[in-house]
Amino acid sequence: MNINGEWVGGELDTKDVVNPANGKTVGTVPNGGEAEAEQAITAAHEAFGPWSELTAYERAGYLKKLHQLMLDNQEELAQIMTLEMGKPINESRGEVNYAASFIEWFAEEGKRIYGETIPAHVQGKRLQVWKKPVGVVAAITPWNFPVAMLTRKMGPALAAGCTFMMKPSGDSPLTAVKLMELCEKAGFPKGVINLVTGSSSKITKAIMENKKVRKITFTGSTEVGKLLIKQSADQVKRLSLELGGHAPLIVLDDANLETAVKGVMASKFRNAGQTCICANRIYVQSGVYDAFVEKFSEAVEQLKVGDGEDESVDIGPLINQAGLDKVNSHVEDAVTKGAAVVTGGEAITDDGGVFFQPTVIKDVDPSMVMMQEETFGPVAPIQKIETIDEAVSFANDTPYGLAAYVFTENVSKGTQLIEQLNFGIVGWNDGAPSAAQVPFGGMKESGIGREGGHEGIEAFVESQYVSIGMN
Repeated sequence: MNINGEWVGGELDTKDVVNPANGKTVGTVPNGGEAEAEQAITAAHEAFGPWSELTAYERAGYLKKLHQLMLDNQEELAQIMTLEMGKPINESRGEVNYAASFIEWFAEEGKRIYGETIPAHVQGKRLQVWKKPVGVVAAITPWNFPVAMLTRKMGPALAAGCTFMMKPSGDSPLTAVKLMELCEKAGFPKGVINLVTGSSSKITKAIMENKKVRKITFTGSTEVGKLLIKQSADQVKRLSLELGGHAPLIVLDDANLETAVKGVMASKFRNAGQTCICANRIYVQSGVYDAFVEKFSEAVEQLKVGDGEDESVDIGPLINQAGLDKVNSHVEDAVTKGAAVVTGGEAITDDGGVFFQPTVIKDVDPSMVMMQEETFGPVAPIQKIETIDEAVSFANDTPYGLAAYVFTENVSKGTQLIEQLNFGIVGWNDGAPSAAQVPFGGMKESGIGREGGHEGIEAFVESQYVSIGMN
């Protein structure tokens, strides 16, 4: 761990980090708890004053150094990521670039935190709005994007003048350790960035009870997000929550099927289907249903499953046995209720790994668990629909509202369809909509706030209204 510029925790018990491709331990991290979290919070609090007083240009200088260091160390970051959570190496390299883009974007966006001058309602006054950094920020991040989820939070927090404490997932903490090394090389002052690993419950308890933490930013499950909302109430801590999804993907009769298949492949099978915005429910209009299933299945059958360190692999392992068991149960439930497996459908557990074949299932219906719950695996269920109204009804019938996808060549149909979808992100003929310069976040139970774009930095500043009497 790194607290107040020092590498600490060597005296603590450790937690093993296991490669899900082969079950082998690839490293250990200290099993920190409340005491270490308190130390990190104190360090961040003490560093906040000097850091927030720097100009936006000075803070941008540090971030630009970090951005370049991330690019210079892309391969090592990617290799660590693949070793600890199984992501195919080419995807890991892509994630490092994606993660670095947030640091670059917010280095510049910090220079554009504008206040306001408002026309006064009486003579002799000047009305202004100042923007001030929130304070100490604690980030809790998931295992599936171990560096991008950190930089999407770190970039805007630091650019706005906040100080930062990160708590990565216990399943993939080693990437965060390497990122912390790069922050150290970039020269950030002591205490501005702190890294704590270990017990999620104990560290979160310290974060929630310490009044010095003014902002929590979390990516993870809706269940945990709801718990954080309850825990934050006592101190009215500010929250940014990017929570669960259950993304629908709609293919209309007039869609370009090659575009649609390419889009579904990009969305569904990235990170073995273990992403919060991947297509989980595919609705295809009856006029192209059979043709789409055939073309899509042919593409899926070409995917190679294996250890992510192999350059030719497309689908890596699931994160752990529990993840594999969930995927298995969803597939078994669908088949029992009448769905048909077109390709795949089986677990692969050779050599200690936890893999599942890339799978296409047709003739699914809303009674099946996979159409109601996020599978989080490489399984693509397809349901036949007749009308656009039916597509909208099925798509919106969920408590989640993170991402949705629409494939149609008709601008009028696409526009009207998307206007009715209750999702924070929509890909129209696009299976990969994420970027640093756009707002990322969901409606309904998929979260609070947006990350990325100019909205992403607003979450880390407070508006202070100042009324000045001019005597």
